[in-house]
Amino acid sequence: MALVMLLISALLFPAIFTAAISIRPLVLWHGLGDSYASPGMLEFVSMIKNVHPGIFVHSVFIEVELDKDRQAGFYGNVNEQINLVANQLAEIPELRDGFDGIGFSQGGQFLRGYVERYNSPPVHNLLTFGSQHMGISDIPICRPFDLICQAARRATKQAVYSTWAQANLVQAQYFRDPANLDTYLTTGSFLPSINNEDTLHRNETYSKNLASLNALVLIMFTQDKTVVPKESSWFGSEAVGDLSVSAQQVLRPTYTRSIVPMYLQPLYVEDWIGLRTLDEQGGIIFETCEGEHMQISECWEDFVREWTGEIVEI
Repeated sequence: MALVMLLISALLFPAIFTAAISIRPLVLWHGLGDSYASPGMLEFVSMIKNVHPGIFVHSVFIEVELDKDRQAGFYGNVNEQINLVANQLAEIPELRDGFDGIGFSQGGQFLRGYVERYNSPPVHNLLTFGSQHMGISDIPICRPFDLICQAARRATKQAVYSTWAQANLVQAQYFRDPANLDTYLTTGSFLPSINNEDTLHRNETYSKNLASLNALVLIMFTQDKTVVPKESSWFGSEAVGDLSVSAQQVLRPTYTRSIVPMYLQPLYVEDWIGLRTLDEQGGIIFETCEGEHMQISECWEDFVREWTGEIVEI
């Protein structure tokens, strides 16, 4: 109601309000297997604009061509992609005073990487849907006949910690095997970095930038079988020393994974990335969506209404 009255006032008294108020813009980063302007993403942008009339929404892209942008979700160097997006966002005038961000699946940890490494222009609220903040310990199953996904999955599983995979296979760059943690720490090119897990090269800027968020909204899908473990969306991980995924498959249904929650993670306890500071400021919000991975149709709107579209002075 307050927003409606404010907009009515702006229409009645444009000389006063035109240069005084604005709606904080929104940036989206799509997930694996999608592209920045797919029919699903365009529909989501349209629904956001119905919720927040007048909002500026930018969907980040790695490649302008849709097929190539989708392919970049499987193949590419994540560090280079985040740097490209940082330059992209810095060149958009509408974003110069900051924005809210929504990351879908892997787009969530990529946007977090942007916050930690760049954050110029700055992010206010960051919402991540089913993201893999503590990595994955298995590679998601592909849709039938998705040949790009199937090829990437085979290559990733065969040599996940090879130099080539860590520079070219996106999913390999956030693969965190609890049964092979030393190799992950020494060869991982992306996730160990943004989680500040390298004891010799911790970056204080990461913790400063993440703690500057107003809110980090972590959304987990309750029946998620794509993200393993699903608790990675809440900064949970499988306990170090747990059986490998192949061994788990043999022992199921008798095998039960041990999950280390965010509050027991060293990166939280020792505040490697500013997560604990942000939490103590009241800035970490845990939420759920009922259903499988990226089934957001019944849950997105409440989050978008609460955490995006704020009226700000300019």
